[in-house]
Amino acid sequence: MNTLKVGDKVPDFTTTDQDGNTVALSDFVGRKLIVFFYPKASTPGCTAEACNLRDNYKALQDQGYTLLGVSADSEKRQKNFATKYEFPFQLLADEDHSVINAFGVWGLKKFMGKEYDGIHRKTFKVDEQGVVVEVIDKVKTKDHAAQLL
Repeated sequence: MNTLKVGDKVPDFTTTDQDGNTVALSDFVGRKLIVFFYPKASTPGCTAEACNLRDNYKALQDQGYTLLGVSADSEKRQKNFATKYEFPFQLLADEDHSVINAFGVWGLKKFMGKEYDGIHRKTFKVDEQGVVVEVIDKVKTKDHAAQLL
């Protein structure tokens, strides 16, 4: 797993959001981004994390951030997740792993004694020029906004 580090430029990517709209990194030039990766929509940890960011969205916006949530879920699954919990930010349906691979968050994981490949829960702060300024490796799902603020 070759995860982006502070100072790395994020490679351009193109994927779709929960509504089927095309989304590219170049759409956000000149804006600060928070890109958070989560393993699977509507699971307990991912729901806690995304709802915590939703509940603190105004404070994150006040600091100039645009949020993007990313998983390998389908547009339909992301749409259901976003609608059910009323997320004010885009969720990217990265089924082809173009964003996941650009950030380097796919790799070997261990859970309950089993090893498998999957998305590592990580969050990246990206500046207006597309450069990583912070990486959060140990995401606290219930208090993630506090880690970012």
